[in-house]
Amino acid sequence: MSVKKKYVNPWKPNDEKEHYPSAIEWWCAESFFKTLEDKKKWNLKTSFTEWHEGTYIGSVYHSTLFDINNNKIYPYYNRNDKEKLISSDDRFEIKYDDSIVKGLYPNYFLQINDKKNNIKIDAEYKASSLPHWIAQDLTNGWLPLGIGLYRYGFIPKGDINGKMKISNKEFTIKGEGYFEHVWGDMNYNSPLFHKEIKKTIGVYKNLIGWWIKNYEVKFPDTIGLSTDNNPLGYDWAWALFDNGWTLYYGNFMFFLTEGPVAGTVIFSKDGKKYEEIGNARFRYLKVEKGKKFDYKYPSEFEFTAKKGKQKLYLKLKMTTNKREYIARFPTGKLWLGFVICEAPGIIEGYYFDGSKKTNLKGICKIEPQRQISIFGHNSIKIDFLKPPKGCGISIELDSHYFRKKIKTQFKLSLKPKIKFEV
Repeated sequence: MSVKKKYVNPWKPNDEKEHYPSAIEWWCAESFFKTLEDKKKWNLKTSFTEWHEGTYIGSVYHSTLFDINNNKIYPYYNRNDKEKLISSDDRFEIKYDDSIVKGLYPNYFLQINDKKNNIKIDAEYKASSLPHWIAQDLTNGWLPLGIGLYRYGFIPKGDINGKMKISNKEFTIKGEGYFEHVWGDMNYNSPLFHKEIKKTIGVYKNLIGWWIKNYEVKFPDTIGLSTDNNPLGYDWAWALFDNGWTLYYGNFMFFLTEGPVAGTVIFSKDGKKYEEIGNARFRYLKVEKGKKFDYKYPSEFEFTAKKGKQKLYLKLKMTTNKREYIARFPTGKLWLGFVICEAPGIIEGYYFDGSKKTNLKGICKIEPQRQISIFGHNSIKIDFLKPPKGCGISIELDSHYFRKKIKTQFKLSLKPKIKFEV
């Protein structure tokens, strides 16, 4: 007789509140919704962030509203380099100016005031899935960045209802959303400087061991490397499928532009049981140039994830104009700043459980996040030609720092062929 597993909320009330004086902490909500009066589609991201490093204290509130029908973006950014966020001591309630996020699982409330674009939103978010810590069974949600640590939790699905006032017109909004809370002692500007590293080493050990155990090693057809994809950046995506399933995708780069996912793929069919997959491979299908700095990021990519007999294949594509949010670093000695390139999109593919194939499609939010190098964009791509197609190798180098673009090809046969282009 099988015993039905009972799934419980892993978040405690104190997990939801502020953890001052963490080096960094943020609360972020994403949502797709419609305005019922005109049937238009929208995507919203709103984020409250604060940091504490010695005597350096500050906070940021920013939001991005995408008018999907008209392909228009309403960005808003407000920063305070002297004060942290306003928070409640006895409950989860965070404020920046007159924008607010508050509540307790499963009920949350958002009040957004975008003074630049004259947009106000009051919305209730009711979670319809359980919260989940990334690497929940391995590290209880703790992840490394450099030699610092942070804890990452999210709720992938909930109902959004409320009002939006834009251009002096009020609309009723209804849709679905995502919510996350992250905090820790990490520093994007100085990731290799930290007071305590013992716990970080333990987390690295658990994650690397899990990844090695789950990852299927095979010789690649292509090796792609880029300075844009340094280990301080990552690709992030959240998706809602038409059949009610959800997806979280997080990939730390390690300079790769295709190959093993150095992160995790988390999907859920019911919002209670989460499948976390470490055996995954990704490939960029389209990349975009940064608008203000010399870097590139993906606007379309695919990945395949396997676990036992299960197989998940998905292709994600940005479908609107992109917003590039850039935080400049004060010194800029090695890194110029941190950038988030975001846009809503579509997702499609399939899930195979070992006997049955389920086609999947839905909507997604894609957010590549990059640490911009002073060396600009530099990349190399190595393609291997293997039997029965032949035997050979081609190399393509693109270095903006050295201002060189080189292609070379070597094909092994009875009459070996070599090509070289500059």
